[in-house]
Amino acid sequence: MGDHNARTRRRGEELISAIHKAVLEEVAEVGVARLTMDGIGKRAATPRTTLYRRWSDPVEVLLDALHHLHPVEEPTPGADDLRGDLIRALRLMVDWMLSPAGRAVAAILTDPQRTPQISQALFERVFAERGGTFTSTVLRHYAERGHFPVELLTPVVADIGEALVTKRMIDAAVPPSDDDLAAIVEQAILPAIGLGRTSS
Repeated sequence: MGDHNARTRRRGEELISAIHKAVLEEVAEVGVARLTMDGIGKRAATPRTTLYRRWSDPVEVLLDALHHLHPVEEPTPGADDLRGDLIRALRLMVDWMLSPAGRAVAAILTDPQRTPQISQALFERVFAERGGTFTSTVLRHYAERGHFPVELLTPVVADIGEALVTKRMIDAAVPPSDDDLAAIVEQAILPAIGLGRTSS
């Protein structure tokens, strides 16, 4: 009776949040290939018929959860702290990588049974729609306001910070510190767009 009451009480955003949490836990445990509506429903204490009212298959549930939980950088409106905004964007990335959503993405990208379609959907429907790489929004914000030539914002430059943070996360036993992130900004990202160590 308790489970039934719990199911009937949840509505709207509360129910969606529970389902999103469940699908992230499920994919981290079983991988994408073994993700099912039954598994998600049981973990969320929700009938699978409820899931099918909103999503057509378990991958759709997963992509919806990842889209809603993917953070987006918020540059300083006055565009007067490029260095600080970039460091904050990389910190946002680190925090996300350690979150259930970040761990679920890692499980997807390292799953040997994943299909090219899930990877493509992840990049198109989550990353691209939520700002791309974790420094892209900041860099575009400053380039559009004349802080550096927009043509310098190439795909390689947009990926520098994210690539170096990912390497640090793989190589080290602990997440990068704010000093580590500042070094990435000062020694890699800012020089790539023609700005010095203290430029903003």
